Amino acid sequence: MSDDHANSRAAHLELDARVSARLRDRLPVVAERTVSAITVEVPDYSGALTGTMREKIENAVRIALGTFLQLIDGAQLADPSTPLAPALEAAYALGSGEARSGRSMDALLAAYRVGARVAWREVSATTVRSGLAAETVAEFAELMFAYIDELSAASVAGHADELASVGRASRRNLERLARQLLAGEPEEALRRSAERADWPLPQTLTVVLLPRRNLRAVLALLGPHTLESGEDLPGMDPAEELAVLLVPDTHGARRRQLTRLLHGHRAVLGPARPWHRVAASYQRATRALALGLGERDAGPVDTEHHLAELLLSMDPEALADLRAQALAPLADLPPATAHRLAETLRSWLLHQGRRDDVAADLFVHPQTVRYRMGKLRELYGDRLHEPATVLALTIALAVPPTPPETAD
Repeated sequence: MSDDHANSRAAHLELDARVSARLRDRLPVVAERTVSAITVEVPDYSGALTGTMREKIENAVRIALGTFLQLIDGAQLADPSTPLAPALEAAYALGSGEARSGRSMDALLAAYRVGARVAWREVSATTVRSGLAAETVAEFAELMFAYIDELSAASVAGHADELASVGRASRRNLERLARQLLAGEPEEALRRSAERADWPLPQTLTVVLLPRRNLRAVLALLGPHTLESGEDLPGMDPAEELAVLLVPDTHGARRRQLTRLLHGHRAVLGPARPWHRVAASYQRATRALALGLGERDAGPVDTEHHLAELLLSMDPEALADLRAQALAPLADLPPATAHRLAETLRSWLLHQGRRDDVAADLFVHPQTVRYRMGKLRELYGDRLHEPATVLALTIALAVPPTPPETAD
């Protein structure tokens, strides 16, 4: 109800000064009875409207009804100036306050309905006793209920805006906390940010990287305190971006549950780490992604199952030097021969010398394995039994040797 529209409707009413005075005199009684009815009929306010708070609400009701009477009186003036805007601002603030108190609009709207009914019962009795015509009383009622509707709408707007504002602030605080966690900021700073975001501290956090297009579906499966970073990462596919999730308390047996929840989704799981050290989980997950582990399977990739590969990738040059050193006895052989012997030696080490298992692994005859191992013993001599040489060969051959481009 704009001021102009309110005035145009109120102009049809003819309330003389005597009736207006009587209505104003009844405002304290109307306000008291209105608040009493609200406390009885609206459960959410049954224990809230007491003492100082009750006085404030009664005063607010008097002001609202007084504003309505001023609206009626102002319409009779040549140059009316109505106080509707302040009344709407007060109603808007009331809705905002309800949102800040954690209440929905249901209680407040119910209070408006009860208040309108009680107020009209009291006001109508006065207008009828004052001898107003039935048509005037009806118009008075119509305008009064329209005014209450306008106040209700302003409160609804205040409530919605407050929730939106709080929601935006909460999201900003949570996103800021996620960024700080991934950056590895000091624990004390993280604790302050967690308190500001009203985020309960877990024991551990686990980083999950997944395509952003799957983010909403996965978040629906996880707990409400899962954090989402606003940062995007290059995806497993050049055409997609990755989202970063920080999932609380999925350590131990609950890790298997997390993996099951992610079934059917391409994702990379970092290790569970104490919540303030989750940056380590993020670093390992991104290293796994850089190695292409996320491209191998359609489902989730658990970095805990790829620790050897991740460890060997830490210093590629050192690994290349170790491999060259450990495989030096094969350096002068033709590339294809060197590859076959290195492949056989790797399988021999992994299967702890079980010839039949090596043959099955390489799809060759056990006699072929025997022949190749004989050649390797000639090349390495007694070193093949030295723990240091076995360790170096095991690490050097942890990743299968790359076949030569051309075979001899």
